[in-house]
Amino acid sequence: MTRTKERKQGAERRSRVLLTLIFLLLALCNSVVESRSQTISSIELINNAKEYDGKSVLYSGEVIGDIMVRAGYAWVNVNDGKNAIGVWASKELIKDITHTGSYSENGDIVEITGVFHRSCRAHGGELDIHAQAITKISSGRIIAHEITTKTINFTFTLSCVIMLVCLVRILLLKKPGLPG
Repeated sequence: MTRTKERKQGAERRSRVLLTLIFLLLALCNSVVESRSQTISSIELINNAKEYDGKSVLYSGEVIGDIMVRAGYAWVNVNDGKNAIGVWASKELIKDITHTGSYSENGDIVEITGVFHRSCRAHGGELDIHAQAITKISSGRIIAHEITTKTINFTFTLSCVIMLVCLVRILLLKKPGLPG
């Protein structure tokens, strides 16, 4: 009987140890994922620029506008939905960027790890991030703009009005006694 009781206690002890280890492992995984996914918004960076100045930050958003290449580096503007921040990156880091946001396309969504500068001496005192790593989260796409019936009707009506104005002007200029 004591032997059975000892086995039960041993099994319970092992179960508790195993559950404790699983709990600790899950807590560790959660903190790693949480720290990895804590991107800083543009509003946070702008409003607390002194606090973040010279520190490594994680910033993400849509690549917008033109990529401006300068020797072995490039300027990339990244918009998080509130503001755009200029990112200074080596050409090697931006090689995977294929779409930049504009009227005709959505830009790639990227995650930037880099050093934040509230007033970068190397770039004329501008607020920027010097990228150390750029990860493409998702690809942008071309936007298909549909021509609606409303747009066609408006264009047709406007064309008719312009032709009518031109016709009236021509007829008025051809009247006898008027220079023309």
